[in-house]
This record gives sequence, C-alpha cells and structure tokens, in this order.
Amino acid sequence: MEALTIRNLRKTYEGGLEALKGINLNVQEGDFFALLGPNGAGKTTTIGIISSLVTKTSGEVKILGIDIDKEHSLAKRQLGVVGQEINFNQFEKVGQIIRNQAGYHGLNFAQAKENAEYFMKKLNIWDRRNEKARTLSGGMKRRVMVAKALVNRPKLLILDEPTAGVDIELRRSLWDFLIEINRELSTTIILTTHYLEEAERLCRNIAIIDKGDIIENTGMQELLTRLEKETFAFDLESPLEKIPSISNFEIKLKDPKTLIVTVKRGQQLNEVFHSLSNEGVQVLSMRNETGRLEELFVNLIESDPDKPSLSNKSSRETE
Repeated sequence: MEALTIRNLRKTYEGGLEALKGINLNVQEGDFFALLGPNGAGKTTTIGIISSLVTKTSGEVKILGIDIDKEHSLAKRQLGVVGQEINFNQFEKVGQIIRNQAGYHGLNFAQAKENAEYFMKKLNIWDRRNEKARTLSGGMKRRVMVAKALVNRPKLLILDEPTAGVDIELRRSLWDFLIEINRELSTTIILTTHYLEEAERLCRNIAIIDKGDIIENTGMQELLTRLEKETFAFDLESPLEKIPSISNFEIKLKDPKTLIVTVKRGQQLNEVFHSLSNEGVQVLSMRNETGRLEELFVNLIESDPDKPSLSNKSSRETE
C-alpha cells in the first residue's frame, strides 16, 4: 500500500506565484523517503498541504489511501508532522505537552500515558518530563516535537529539517531512533533536510523538487550510481611545497598536508595512490571531501536547463 499518494498537486499563491506545478508522488508504506530541494523549491508548501496547514489550488492527496479532503479527520490520525518551528507551549511541562497531544487524537488517559512514556524514554527525555519546556536546549526541544508527533503512533511521519541547529551527538542519536521506528514499528518516514549526508545515510528513496516540479524520483542507490565525479581529501604524512603531477586528475592543495583530488567516472583511485607513491608522497588517510549526494544535488540543481537531466544520463556508458 502507498503511505502517501499525490496526484497533479498544484498551489498558486495570491499574486500569481506558482509554488507547485502539478506534482505527482508516491511513497510506499514502510519507506524512509527523502524530499529534497533548494530553498523556495516547494517542499514546505507540499508538507503544508499534506498536513492541512496550506490549502491546495487543485489536485489530490491521500494518506494510506484516505483522501485528506473527503475524510479529513481519519487521514489526519494517520499522520505525524515535525515542523521547523517550535509548536508547543514552552511554559508547560514536557510530559504534559506530549500527553495532551495524545488526547487531541482521542486516546484515553491510560493509552496517552503509556505512549508518552514509551517515546519519552526512547528519545531520552523521560528524566526531563517534569521540567518546563522553556528550560530545555534546542536539541531537547526537537526531541519533544518528535515525541509529540509520534504519541498517537501515526503510520506516516513527516520530518521537516528535524536536526537543524542540533549538535552532532544529538543528531546521530536521533538518526538511530528514526531508523529504529522505521524498522520496528514500520513507520513510514518522509524527511526534508539540508544535511545531505543525513538523507544519504537514512533514506532508501528520494525525490528532488525544484521550482515547483519533481525533477528526480528514484532509489537513493540508483541515483548515486549516476555520480559523474567524486572529490577526495588525502591527509599526508609530510607537508608539500608543490602539487604533485598526476595525469588526467584535478588536484589542488587545501593546505600543505591535505591534497584534494577529483576522480571522474571511469578513473581509478589506484592511479592516484600509485603516482603519489612514485613521487615519495606518503598518504595517512583518505576521506570524501564532499558527500556523494551533495555533489549530485548541486550538479542537478545548477545544471543548465538545456542540458540533459540526470534521468537522461543514467544510460550513458562509462568511459
């Protein structure tokens, strides 16, 4: 079954701004799905329509097969949304915020208490349940928002920039939690994020929206196979005074002990290691300088409209 079905969805704001131009999108139940795009692409408008915060101009949206217009209340019970802005009374206690949200969905007191305790413990905010939310850090407030969205155990969870402004430790613990509920509770998750490393690590499928149109909709791994080049950073044992000469590779020095090498499709990293070894350059370690998805994303969004899209490149033979 499809957790989310969007058909010919359009949104035109007053003044004529066409935010969505008839997009179509299917997200399968149990998926971990990335919806990416630059600022102003239409992501927030799409989420707003799904969550009934924005009125669509035309089109159809179904959650678990339930039309959001025809059976609004039933559809909304299947959905949890974590937005970018804090959406609770910060003068209330953490536990009260989450239990009250369960009540809004019609859960009785015992079920609300049980669910709230379960998700507060999973998100490591159980010890803060009797504290007023305003005393929490930004990362902890994000966790409260996630628990609040999940307390009625929705089948579909939408996360709009869930780790924005969160430190690395909290971000990674939230990643682990999302992976767990996706696997163990079969919660379908749709993620929007500016941290492309996050999308690459978490999501199995991806759609990219730009200027109100879906320009890519495919599997994450399938998309990454289309990468035309990757950029690597080589950490060196000793500082270099000049850039080594390696034929057919783009090379630059980031600093005297860090060499940046761009490897195009069809080229082999072994050639770089062999050439550096011949010149007496010792490599301590190597890492991706830029995330693979980030490179693809930037290339796709910044490509000229007259150039073939990634969809047309997928059949190109490797060199």
